[in-house]
Parts: sequence; C-alpha cells; structure tokens
Amino acid sequence: MGRAVVEEGSRTGWKVTTFNRGTHPAPEGVTALRGDRLADLSALERGEWDLVVDTWSHAPSAVRASARLLAGRAGHYSYVSTRSVYAFPTPADAAEDAPLVEGDPGGGESGYDVMKRGSELAVEESFGDRAAFVRAGLILGPHENIGRLPWWLTRIARGGPVLAPGPADGGIQFVDARDLAAWTLANPSFSGPCDLVSPVGHASMRDLLEACVAATGSDADLRWTDPETILAAGVEPWTELPCWIPPGPGHDGMHGSDVSLALSTGLRCRPVTETVADTWTWLRSIGGRAPQRPDRPPVGLTAETERRVLAL
Repeated sequence: MGRAVVEEGSRTGWKVTTFNRGTHPAPEGVTALRGDRLADLSALERGEWDLVVDTWSHAPSAVRASARLLAGRAGHYSYVSTRSVYAFPTPADAAEDAPLVEGDPGGGESGYDVMKRGSELAVEESFGDRAAFVRAGLILGPHENIGRLPWWLTRIARGGPVLAPGPADGGIQFVDARDLAAWTLANPSFSGPCDLVSPVGHASMRDLLEACVAATGSDADLRWTDPETILAAGVEPWTELPCWIPPGPGHDGMHGSDVSLALSTGLRCRPVTETVADTWTWLRSIGGRAPQRPDRPPVGLTAETERRVLAL
C-alpha cells in the first residue's frame, strides 16, 4: 500500500515525502527521510505537510507518537486501517456504523484487529476531525508481499487439476492497492471512517480464478469443490486457500460489506481481470517468485494436501 500511495502521489502532482528505515529505496523525485517508527522520529521534527498517509500495522503506540509529533505541522492524517476493526460476527451489509472491537491508543503488540483500532484512536487523539480511517478489506495488486494472489497465479500457472473452492459464484470483495491509493489521495480532507473495498457483486471466486487461468495462459483445470468437503479435509480457509471464506458469518463480514460511502466519494474499482493480469506481469518481471513479508506467515495449500482433497 505504501508503494501504491507514493506512485499515485507522484503521478498526480503531489510533492511526496517518504519516511522509512531505507531498506526500500524511494522512487526518483521523492524526498526520502530516514528513521524508525519505534525508535527514531527525529527526521520528522521539521517540515510541514498537507496530508499524512500512514500504513502502520503494528503497535498503536508508534502511531500515537507520529500523530502527536505531526499534529501541529500536518493538515490531515489518513490512517490505512482495516475492516477487521468491526466486532465479530460482522453481519452482511454492515457499514461504518457497525460495532467495533476495543482498542488502546497507547498499546503494544497484540491482535491485528485490536492494534488497528488502537491506531485509529491514536490518530483521533491528535487530529480529531482532521483524521480519516481508511478501512480496507482484502488488498490485491502488483507488488503484493502477503502472497495471496501471487500464490493463486503461480499455482494455476503450473497447470493440471486445481482445487477451486466453491461455491464458484460466491462473491469476494477486494480492492486493488492502486485504487485504494487513488481514493485516499483524492479525498485529502475526508473525516472519519470509510470502508474501502469493491461493492458486492464486483467479483466472485470464479471470476478471480478464471482471470488467473487467462492471465497465465495455463492448461489448469479448475475442480470446483463444495465447502463441506474442503472443511472436512481440514483445509484452512483464507490461509491455505487465499481469499476464500466459506459461506457463513466469516464470509458475510469479509465479503458482504456495504460500501455506499466509498462509492459516493469517488471509489472506482478496476476489473478483477486487470488486477490479476497486472500482478502476473509484475511477477514475471521479478522471476516469478513474489517477495514475502517477514512478519506474515506464507499462505497457500501444499501440493500433497491439494492432491488429497482432489482425490475425495
């Protein structure tokens, strides 16, 4: 997401400043400040900015520190949060007014949902109505380093029988990182929460996997398998079969949200075929092996497990 924001900002005429440890170099034309969210914010002690976009995913105390430091020198603070801040089970058609988990703005490492909610509260402490909480869902697109779409693409590229989790027409909600970045920068004074994923009906598991077949040009044979068989075999939704959640409360919460607010404020979601094709082009450009975030476990089904389930 950070890369997408920087590239979109540069493309649309923003003067972009990045702040990171320097392990990922900033693009040409961007002012790069070096530091550490947990230990050294000194590079941010000078300067003024119209908008801060924060993609931090860990201890809220780090967000509190940066928000406090920048409150008098930044016009607005957009924190990229998550729909996971809603209390489970989140019903289908839930919007921004759904019940939330508890969060501590000064908290340390804990559950992902609790840390994200705590970070929202940390920003609100310092920025008040000058804060936006961009509650993303499933984020896909080129440069993804979680491994979800890259896993499906590399698996389908190998061809042969592929375990395809049903129902085939089960809806999925996701957002291309580039579309998420475009909305965030096009709404630099948005106040409060906004759920940022594609609308219900934008794509299904069939759409996603058939787009992978088309993009890779493989001879993969999608073997659609009912959720009951998959779950009885001990396969974990979402992690072993990325992006997929079987029908039920989990699916309703992740893939059934009301995104009327995002659409009314300009969210435009590109077709799933474009997201998939562009991700495959990027994967091939780096040798076919996606980078993996060290703080997230690898995803995807082993070949042995797939064969075992297909045999059922």
